[in-house]
Amino acid sequence: MEPVLHVHDLSITFTQNDPSRRDLEAVRRLSLTVEAGQLTALIGSSGSGKSLLGHSIFGILPDNAAVGGEIRYRGQTLTPQRAERLRGREIVLIPQGVTYLDPLRKVGSQVCGGRGNRARVRDALGRYGLPPETAERYPFELSGGMARRVLIAAAVVNKPRFVVADEPTPGLDPRTARRILGHLKELAQDGAGVLLITHDLEQALTVADRVAVVYAGETVEEADAGDFAAGRLRHPFSRALWDALPENGFRSIPGTQPAPGETGTGCPFAPRCPRSDAACRNAASIPYRPIRGGLARCLHPEGEELS
Repeated sequence: MEPVLHVHDLSITFTQNDPSRRDLEAVRRLSLTVEAGQLTALIGSSGSGKSLLGHSIFGILPDNAAVGGEIRYRGQTLTPQRAERLRGREIVLIPQGVTYLDPLRKVGSQVCGGRGNRARVRDALGRYGLPPETAERYPFELSGGMARRVLIAAAVVNKPRFVVADEPTPGLDPRTARRILGHLKELAQDGAGVLLITHDLEQALTVADRVAVVYAGETVEEADAGDFAAGRLRHPFSRALWDALPENGFRSIPGTQPAPGETGTGCPFAPRCPRSDAACRNAASIPYRPIRGGLARCLHPEGEELS
């Protein structure tokens, strides 16, 4: 069976609108797969290109963006024209900010796009623990947690096959965050493919089936969520993310992620990597390859002896 979403070697380059007209590569060699009935978490630091992937899936990148590589949805290339036909119906985005709600429209009309009856609106809101009177409120009358649940209800009311949730929990208290992540997990258990875009590995591991790790615009590993706790990680950056969690002692590594446009040849993580050598720093291209049941872009993966 074809995956719901397959991204292969995606690149996104922006032409800067200044006299230099310089091209800025924000995403390069980003690959991942999302299966039906599965929640895949895309993990990375701010500025690593995570949200740009979501915007490219829905064909909503700005005009100065050039996209390379391939995005396939249910076995067929997802062109901007096809994305426009499908979005809001079969594929939906749960956006990062609650400001996507129209402040001048009541919640009920936004949940069902002005087409639904009261019972349909009530059922959609009730699924996410929102009382019926929520339909008659304006967004400014909602708490942050309620507004995010409204966004989820509006996104999934038509039973989509593919859902992208872009950083759905920042700023929420832990209880509300867990509830929203639980709703996303329910969507996957009901058969949809779900892509959770987040920087919070600890939260993602509570619901994810698979985890794709991105660094400086490229995927460095894709693995089962259980591989983190089981110590089966392959890429040193994935290991660094795991070691930095509170329960693992907040162990960090020196250095910072390069900004878009600052990556050169070789592995962008090499300057911070304890396993890197000259080959890592100078390679024209590092293959994204199967390693011990997962995928990783690394010449000297975790678990292998260094020569």
